[in-house]
Amino acid sequence: MTQTGCSTGCSAEFTEPFALRVIGDSMQPEFCDGHIIIVDPAHPPCHGAYVVVDYGGEVILGRYSVEGQRVWLRYLHPGHDDVELIPPYEIKGVVIQRAGRRRREHKHYDYSDRLEVSAPGP
Repeated sequence: MTQTGCSTGCSAEFTEPFALRVIGDSMQPEFCDGHIIIVDPAHPPCHGAYVVVDYGGEVILGRYSVEGQRVWLRYLHPGHDDVELIPPYEIKGVVIQRAGRRRREHKHYDYSDRLEVSAPGP
C-alpha cells in the first residue's frame, strides 16, 4: 500500500485508525449492515485479513486473498461474486475491530499470527 501527499499537513493523516459504517450484506454474517468497523491504514494487508479497498472509485470491504500473483477480495455472503483486484487499487487499511448495537457484536481482529505479509499489487 502506498500513500502519497498530505492535504492537511498532518503527519498522522494516513496512519491513524478510522471508523466506517458497513452498508450492505456482502460480508454477512461477520459484518452486518450497520456494524461499525475500525480500520488501521498502517497495518499491512495479509492473506485472510479483512480489508477496505478503494477500487475504481468505490470503497469496498472484503477478505484479502493472495493466490500466486493474483489478489482477490472475497465476500462471505454466497450471493456476491468475489472481485479480482487488478491495478490500480488502493488498500485503505485492515479491519482491526467491529462494533454493533450489542456488546456481543463487538470483536477485535488480530493478524499477528499471519506470516504472509503483503502481496503483489500497485
